[in-house]
Amino acid sequence: MSGSLTARVPGLLAVAGASAVAALASGRAELAVLAVPFLVLVGVGLALADEPRLIAGIELERTRVLEGESLSAIVTIRNEGAGAIELEVAVGRTGQLALAPGGALLLRVAPGARTELRFSVCAERWGAHAIGPLMVRARDPLGLWSWNGPLGGQVALRAFPREQRLRELIVPSRTQPFLGAHVARAHGEGIEFADTRPFAAGDRLRRVNWRTTARRGALYVTERHPEQASDVVVLLDTFAQARDAAGGTLESAVRAAASLARAHLARRDRVALVDFGGTLHWLEPAFGPTQLYRIIDALLASEIAFSYAWRAVESIPRGLLPVGALIVAVTPLLDERSIRLIIDLRARGYDVTVIEVSPLGHTAPGPTSAATLAYRLWRLQRDALLARLQAVGIAVASWDDENELGPALEGVNSFRRSTPRPARA
Repeated sequence: MSGSLTARVPGLLAVAGASAVAALASGRAELAVLAVPFLVLVGVGLALADEPRLIAGIELERTRVLEGESLSAIVTIRNEGAGAIELEVAVGRTGQLALAPGGALLLRVAPGARTELRFSVCAERWGAHAIGPLMVRARDPLGLWSWNGPLGGQVALRAFPREQRLRELIVPSRTQPFLGAHVARAHGEGIEFADTRPFAAGDRLRRVNWRTTARRGALYVTERHPEQASDVVVLLDTFAQARDAAGGTLESAVRAAASLARAHLARRDRVALVDFGGTLHWLEPAFGPTQLYRIIDALLASEIAFSYAWRAVESIPRGLLPVGALIVAVTPLLDERSIRLIIDLRARGYDVTVIEVSPLGHTAPGPTSAATLAYRLWRLQRDALLARLQAVGIAVASWDDENELGPALEGVNSFRRSTPRPARA
């Protein structure tokens, strides 16, 4: 910490100087005696002033929370010096973190004593946050010298996006030969009824359909659909966003991507993440809760990266997208590069679905008639864009953060069932 004299020292010296000047001007020596206490106070105070030896630490109740959730924080300050210290303490923090009580706190720490301050911390937005260091202003007991500076280190806090419960997921067109929760189109060992056929050598007796056998007078067996997993790639568009004072489409897109990843991993699907914008980041597909934490950590680092480089689909390595995977693009459909990417992926035979994070809630027509007309034309262009995507076989679910994501996905599966399956990529 850096030290400096307080405003009290110049005031005391000014009083002492005024007494000395008055004594010289009037010729009365007793007036000069009035300056002695002030000079002694300044001299003794500066001689005894010693830089405080303070040790501080911040301890959080937990280091991972959901956005909007509060937790407790304990700040400890220990005085290892020989004298008492008066402190003015404020807790440093990154944006989107709310502290209660807020502002600076005044306290006095005796020599060798340890003081605890308790705060309530609320993460108002998902992301990687930090609490600390403490911003401290200390004074000696006489208030003649002050020290200012940071004290202690930072503590990381990760706020996960608040996810939504999804009762219905997008049904993939193809499944993988892993045990999962999706009903495969092929026949095999499973629960869902598929068909009946005549008994053949090697069939198990437990598969005999006795009702059909009794009706037809010959052995018939039941064919079933196996339950298998699928590969799901969540494609997050970070090219551009619509934003206002309350938030933006990127925050909503991250919440939707986290909800989709959790729901598909809960159904034993392999999930991958591709963050496609000014830069390219990806996570390879994997199972289980560990993959969920990897995806969420990657989503916390998502941000709009402005780039004037034209990125086409060739900028995504071919081995990055698994064959037969369901690609769910979470995008506000504001940048032509991301739109071309989605259409090109469909043209290459990938199974693509779009969740449009609607920017309409963050935009409004201007005050003039020309601005209003431009806004209406922009709305018509967006409607034409959605029709264009559906014309090439891409299902589109429009969603805004004020509503639940689940109902927005209800019409997707019916559209996909009525659309021809894409050729194998």
